[in-house]
Amino acid sequence: MPEPTKKTVSAFIKKPKTQTAEIGATVIFIAETEQPDVKVRWQRDSKDILPSYKYTISKEDKTHSLTINNAVQEDAVGYAVIAGVSKVKFELKIKEAEVKEAVAPEPAAVDAKANEPKEVSPASTESPATDTSIHASDGAADGAHDALPESNQPDTRQDLTGLFTEKPQSGEVTVGENITFVAKVCGASLLKKPTVKWFKGKWMDLASKSGKHLQLKEHYDRNIKVYTFEMHIIAAKANYAGAYRCEVSSRDKFDSCNFDLIVHEALVTEGFDIRSAFRRTSTDAGDGSGELDFSGLLKKRDSFLKIGPRAVHVSTEAVDVWEILQKAPSSAYEKIAFQYGITDLRGMLKRLKKMKKEEKKSAAFLKKLDPAYQVEKGHKIKLQIEVANPDVEVKWLKNGQEIHPTGSKYIFESVGNKRFLTINNCNLADDAAYTCVIGDEKSVTELFVKEPPILILRNLEDQMVMKGERVEFECEVSEEGAQVKWEKDGVELTRDESFKYRFKKDGCKHVLIINDVTKEDGGHYTVKTNGGQSLAELLVQEKQLEVYQSIADLTVKAKDQAVFKCEVSDENVKGIWYKNGVEVKPDNRTHITHIGRIHKLTIDDVKPEDEADYTFVPEGHAFNLSAKLNFLEVKIDFVPRQDPPKIHLDCMGRTTESTIMVVAGNKLRLDVPITGDPAPTVIWTKSDKVLTDTDGRVHVESTKGHCIFTIEGAERQDEGVYSVTVRNPAGEDTADINVKVVDVPDPPEAPRIPSVGEDSCIVQWDPPLFDGGQPVIGYVLERKKTKSYRWMRLNFDPYKDTTYEARRMIEGVAYEMRIYAVNAIGMSRPSPASQPFVPIAPTSEPVGLCVEDISDTTISLKWRPPEKTGSTDLNGYGVEYCKEGSDEWIPAFTGLTERTSVTIRDLPTGEKMQFRVRAYNMAGPSPPAKLQQAVTIREIMQRPKIWIPRNLRQTIIKKVGESINLVIPFQGKPRPKVTWTKNGEPLDQKQVNVRNSDNDSILFIRRSERNDSGKYELQVEIENVEDRASVNIQTVDLPGPPQNLRFVDVWGFNVALEWKQPKDNGNCDITGYIIQKADKKTMEWYTVYDQYRRTNCVVSDLIMGNEYFFRVYAINMVGLSPEPCMSKDSAYIQKTGIEYQHPSYKEHDFSEAPKFTHPLVSRSVIAGYNATLSCAVRGIPKPKITWYKNKMDITNEAKYRMLSKQGVLTLEIRKPCPFDGGVYMCKAVNDSGEDIVECKLEVRCQITKEDTKK
Repeated sequence: MPEPTKKTVSAFIKKPKTQTAEIGATVIFIAETEQPDVKVRWQRDSKDILPSYKYTISKEDKTHSLTINNAVQEDAVGYAVIAGVSKVKFELKIKEAEVKEAVAPEPAAVDAKANEPKEVSPASTESPATDTSIHASDGAADGAHDALPESNQPDTRQDLTGLFTEKPQSGEVTVGENITFVAKVCGASLLKKPTVKWFKGKWMDLASKSGKHLQLKEHYDRNIKVYTFEMHIIAAKANYAGAYRCEVSSRDKFDSCNFDLIVHEALVTEGFDIRSAFRRTSTDAGDGSGELDFSGLLKKRDSFLKIGPRAVHVSTEAVDVWEILQKAPSSAYEKIAFQYGITDLRGMLKRLKKMKKEEKKSAAFLKKLDPAYQVEKGHKIKLQIEVANPDVEVKWLKNGQEIHPTGSKYIFESVGNKRFLTINNCNLADDAAYTCVIGDEKSVTELFVKEPPILILRNLEDQMVMKGERVEFECEVSEEGAQVKWEKDGVELTRDESFKYRFKKDGCKHVLIINDVTKEDGGHYTVKTNGGQSLAELLVQEKQLEVYQSIADLTVKAKDQAVFKCEVSDENVKGIWYKNGVEVKPDNRTHITHIGRIHKLTIDDVKPEDEADYTFVPEGHAFNLSAKLNFLEVKIDFVPRQDPPKIHLDCMGRTTESTIMVVAGNKLRLDVPITGDPAPTVIWTKSDKVLTDTDGRVHVESTKGHCIFTIEGAERQDEGVYSVTVRNPAGEDTADINVKVVDVPDPPEAPRIPSVGEDSCIVQWDPPLFDGGQPVIGYVLERKKTKSYRWMRLNFDPYKDTTYEARRMIEGVAYEMRIYAVNAIGMSRPSPASQPFVPIAPTSEPVGLCVEDISDTTISLKWRPPEKTGSTDLNGYGVEYCKEGSDEWIPAFTGLTERTSVTIRDLPTGEKMQFRVRAYNMAGPSPPAKLQQAVTIREIMQRPKIWIPRNLRQTIIKKVGESINLVIPFQGKPRPKVTWTKNGEPLDQKQVNVRNSDNDSILFIRRSERNDSGKYELQVEIENVEDRASVNIQTVDLPGPPQNLRFVDVWGFNVALEWKQPKDNGNCDITGYIIQKADKKTMEWYTVYDQYRRTNCVVSDLIMGNEYFFRVYAINMVGLSPEPCMSKDSAYIQKTGIEYQHPSYKEHDFSEAPKFTHPLVSRSVIAGYNATLSCAVRGIPKPKITWYKNKMDITNEAKYRMLSKQGVLTLEIRKPCPFDGGVYMCKAVNDSGEDIVECKLEVRCQITKEDTKK
């Protein structure tokens, strides 16, 4: 019988099903797994779905959900959810939304007063959130992510260097509005751009949270050398409130600043339309985007809605719509929704269902782990939870595996109902998910380990070397195996084929080696890491060669010997001898010797042809030594037979047919037959210049019947017309020879890359300046990856045009191009490589283009970055505008901008204009993002409104001498008129400075005085509409001394004192007094009472027979009065014979049995290091303490030291060894009883380096 097939067990107990939804709706697919720790993936068309504004992926225990926001027709595809080997497929079907006609209730007319704020219309809820800026900069808005978790207060770090020139200030914002925090850093004293990080709470780095609700930007003003860093929170939510921190660092400098964000709930004004409270959570365009958010629904006042002839009355009592919906049956939902103006019934039901779910309170945990922690590599972190049962056992898991206490890596602690897990020396392997398990309940968190920046511990040093030597630049970094980058004059150095540069690593040391240094190697060399850089300069000098003996002119006779001799300073320098510019080669008569510093040229059996100029040129040095050899001979005159000279050539002249063509680099040899008797003298000329053998490459030779002209290695400048003239006493003859030198073309200039595509690019270049004397028949192109040395040829047949489209490249990889020019002679040298380029497709269009502000001549636009940017960063944005009905788009400014908001100026007032924005990257512009309709350039009047910050709403108290700086923002258009008054009178311009801008006013007092106290009132006025606000300032100072200190009575050992309050209280309340006494003998003052509030007191416990003086200081919030009030006379304590009778009373029994209030804690220590065990005990009388090890008394052991201080008992074990491990017990005994406590001590052996290597 065949074996039955095994059925595959699915990992899902609840599977998502196919759903049908309308356009704009929010769709949720839910899957439930058998195990809670199963990893689940969601797919769309077989591609993994990542969390974004479109898709929301969440997990709660075994339940996994995928939310598709703002569904569109393109979302109607196949989806799948995968868990392990199980895969479930499902679909989403989209149908067009049904349009239902409904009679909207007509709002009743409301008579509004002139000074009341305008009613917010429903359409206004769709407009962009107003932007509230903290007065710390003028920069653009950036933002916060909507997934920011709550966290603890950040740690306060000291300002070490004060890098900030302007710090972000604490601010307040209303839910749904925007706020900007700006920090400025002066870059004049910094070698590189500073690094700025924004944190929420202690650990949450906001750089990873950038997105829809958070934007981080930076820019640099080269004129004032100031870096501006901005964090923009868009559409703030209630959970964004908390403490933030901004850190800036540059090499060895560091600075930080803490600030707070307070988020207020939105206020509901009278006459508010209840439908606007049911807003949607998404800020995307469209009426159906996002799901409904009813959190803004508050209790409403009286209103009447007229529907036809009827009037529906809303009760004057407070109405809680949620309470009505929760209590009403489901059949009445539609009626209630219509009564209160709710049009989206689907969204209302979904929201109501969420509200009815009650969060299950954990029975095991009082406080769970935070969602995430962050720690730097090498540091330690402590995870803490609070449990309901102090005796319960907990388990700690790492990525689902239980953690066991091994070594000192993990330390488990239990204090009361708190449990701690300490992870020491964190590394990248500790970056994982951690779980605390109690029974069936668990608390999960994630730990992110952040690698510290690589710092340069030892910088490069400047060097000066001689040409030809070897150079080594050495630096030391903070971590072994770190990656560094070497640059020369800003250009990265790589290993080339000539092995000019070599890179060496030795632990933390990095060395750059330059072999055989030349003049061109001089410059600035830089080594860079992700945490800094170091710069050094290399100077290369040539060796100076000295001449000890130069060569001299010689005159010799025939058959004699000629010796030229010279001596130089360097015996290793070689040289070359020249005769009339032609190198001298050794032969039977000519000998060249080099012995030490002496160079010799010896010519035996001198002949007439040896007469010439001789030159010695040292190799590698730009000078030479010259001398002349004169030949002395006897001349004999005779009368020869005369025959006129004649040149016999087949081709002469300058025509194309008579041109002699030679390839550059080859030898040019002109052999011209001649006749004449006596033998004629031959003269070769070019452009009226006589050519001789002294010209180096030129050789002129005459034989019987021929004259030969030779040029070794023809060059381009050798081209032209050569004339040969033969002459003897009988006459002369002349002939012209046209010579043309042809060569390969010059290399073209570096090619240009005007545009790139997803896998292609357009290459353009110019023809070479010189075609080599032959027309260029085409070009050959090559490309390579920037980090590679291998060039790949793109075409093998010459390409005739100067524009080429290269294809089949990898997107996101940097390439370079070069060009060869080809003519009939051959192929030129390669052109310089093009600038590196990256194939990339254009970005998608910018998102969310809208109008931020408008005036009579200006408009402010803002937008969000494109959703798809490709493999490289954006180059910027281009903004254009045109008049309505015109197609002529005009750039708003020259070049591109990196900001996502601009202000366009000098626009025609009253004109309707259209605007568009395009994003640019290396591939070119994206499709444009346009406004939905034209905008009329006209300023919209805005009522003046003053926004008093929360910290200014109460009296501001300043000490005399401190500066006062009030920044009060306001709004209003056009720019309002701002007026300050103090106590109803104008300000003193000499004492108070005021600066006004378009949106705020600053009142500044450099050094405050007592008369600066008062009520300061700010008035902003636009036409006849105004707004007022006041700020109270109280300037306080030290108080004056008290008055009239006198003795009221003196009796026994007591003195009664009385005084009056000081005349000057320092403009604030007196908080107390300090009373001091002094013995007349010593006059040393002692404080009797501190912070004493009454104006009379009794000083007791004085010594009989002594005489005392007294003084009193006044205290207020500033400090002590500068001078005290002294007693005029002294008080004498009389001696009396009265004996003090002690009162009798019954003694109270305070005895108490010993009890340990803090137990001993089991520990694990390392051998060789002192260890301590501590506990706390309470008991009366003081109990006797005895320590035991394994139930053996160790009181008299020299290895142990017992300490007791105020009930805290400490046992110190000096340098324990493994034998000192065991159970330690502490016993406390007194007359009332005894108590014991014990713990276990584990002593671990040290791990040596040899053990580590094993």
